Amino acid sequence: MSRKVVSKVSSKKKDTNTLKIIPLGGLHEIGKNTCVFEYGDEIVLLDAGLSFPTEGMHGVNIVLPDITYLKENQHKIKGMIVTHGHEDHIGGIAFHLKQFNIPVIHGPRLAMALLQGKLEEAGVLNRTELHTVGPRDTVQFGKHFSAQYIRNTHSMADSFTMAIKTPVGTIIHSGDFKVDHTPVDGEFFDFQKIAEYGEEGVLCLISDSTNAEVPGNTPSERAVFPNLDREFNAAKGRLFVTTFASSVHRVSMLLELAQKHNRDVFIVGRSMLNVISHARNLGYIKCPDNLFKPLNQLKQCPDSKAMILTTGSQGEPMAALTRIANKSHRQIRIQEGDTVIFSSNPIPGNTVSVVNTIDKLMQQGARVIYGKAKGLHVSGHGYQEDHKLMLALTRPKFFIPVHGEHRMLVKHAEMAQQLGVEKENVAIVNNGDVIKITPESMRIDGKVTSGIALVDASRTGIVERTVLKERQQLAEDGIITVSATVDGQGNLLGEPTINLRGVVSVKSQTQWESGIVPLVKKSLMTRWKEVLDDPQSDRPQVNWDGLRSRLEEDARRFVRRELPKQYPVTVLMLQHIDTLSTNSHAEERSSEKNDQKNDPKNIEEQKASKPGRRRRSLSTASAS
Repeated sequence: MSRKVVSKVSSKKKDTNTLKIIPLGGLHEIGKNTCVFEYGDEIVLLDAGLSFPTEGMHGVNIVLPDITYLKENQHKIKGMIVTHGHEDHIGGIAFHLKQFNIPVIHGPRLAMALLQGKLEEAGVLNRTELHTVGPRDTVQFGKHFSAQYIRNTHSMADSFTMAIKTPVGTIIHSGDFKVDHTPVDGEFFDFQKIAEYGEEGVLCLISDSTNAEVPGNTPSERAVFPNLDREFNAAKGRLFVTTFASSVHRVSMLLELAQKHNRDVFIVGRSMLNVISHARNLGYIKCPDNLFKPLNQLKQCPDSKAMILTTGSQGEPMAALTRIANKSHRQIRIQEGDTVIFSSNPIPGNTVSVVNTIDKLMQQGARVIYGKAKGLHVSGHGYQEDHKLMLALTRPKFFIPVHGEHRMLVKHAEMAQQLGVEKENVAIVNNGDVIKITPESMRIDGKVTSGIALVDASRTGIVERTVLKERQQLAEDGIITVSATVDGQGNLLGEPTINLRGVVSVKSQTQWESGIVPLVKKSLMTRWKEVLDDPQSDRPQVNWDGLRSRLEEDARRFVRRELPKQYPVTVLMLQHIDTLSTNSHAEERSSEKNDQKNDPKNIEEQKASKPGRRRRSLSTASAS
């Protein structure tokens, strides 16, 4: 499928009356969905999501899109549209608000309730205004944009398709959707309003492509109910159930089944507690208060009457079920007779961690129910026939598939052509591409800074690429550390020590020490004068960082020479400061004090007042 759409207007007019659409995330990937709409001096954002790290991203907890373009153009931002409350659509907002303000964020009730908690926790609630909207509500952004919320059906309650009116025409953004004719909450897909826009004329459709490879229609969320009911009935002991915390419809059915089978519900996992609390307050989940029991009462509850509803369906390292599988949960241990139901499928990239969790649960005696064949999960994203219906209702002039990996985008683009969209009016784009649309044309013209930003496990700091590369090298190769103590005159105090961590070597530790100890001594002797600011001075200043760097450089050469592979080498240097020596140098500058120092009458006093010695450590990133 061509990525290049040829303009049908002259170059003289090509940038007048032009809408820019710039996806910053969600293309050729699953997650971190973020899209920019720009016209003149106004920008409107649609969603700001996150994704989760791959196995090679050591210590990384969250992956965000690179928002350099938004920081550079923050003065143009008029507001944000939120389509629904999944993490891959709202999870990045709190992080972005630390970089720039967003005047107003419009979104559905459940998404705004979840977002408010995130912003309060991050301390950035004062950097925006949250505005709740309902079906068919219209919101205005600046002079050029207005957007209407159109109810759709998805795995999460309160989900919307957006009709965005711009000076060049109407843009329909599908949001995440599937066609569910029997929604759990009774909120039906508003096909009528979408068809009305189709009749009026849709300039461009931007549509979710997640399941574009799968033929047929996505099953209704209700389709899993009888299969879950069967497994509830078969479970004789304690019943553990895990699913996406944000799948409110699924959680609602699980609570309904718990009541039917007379089981008390114990909720484990912060996100599960949070979503259920908000969903109950807003009426999306209806159940009595006495259904829930505190976790500290689990041991008093008969096994046949207990249901533990937990996070961890994707094998996330810190999720509750993963910690239970690893025997690291403080309150829960798996026991013989337990049943664990995975009411979910692994998202791309999580299969290995999910399988490992299942194995560990089975090894501890649990009966684990999982897999597509069990019918315990249905997708929240449309299959091919759902996509065709969206295309048929909107009848767009231009089409951009989004929210999917490359093969999904290609398949979705092919469907658009089958439904009558001209081949040259379909564009498969990349994150950062600038798509320029006029009433007559669509073209890819330029690119903005794009990519990923990595947030570490503290969820507070961005992990630079160089840091991630170092972590990857440490994980793959290990590290060699050399420790040495040096005094203020460049003398080595004691023998240097060497430690090999994770390094595969044919030489023993003793052999390493015998080779590197004389190397450090020789390096210190030859390098010492290089780090003095004035070697002829009585008290020259020492560039301790420079000394450490030079010792590391020599040590690396030694490692490269001795081993067939280059390993990371770090020198840990302790600076030994002799305060008596420091005082003596100062006294030598005064003849009067020298005389006093050599006076026999004062010798005893000097001995009595002799200052002590102290050590100061030089880390690899600081100087004395």
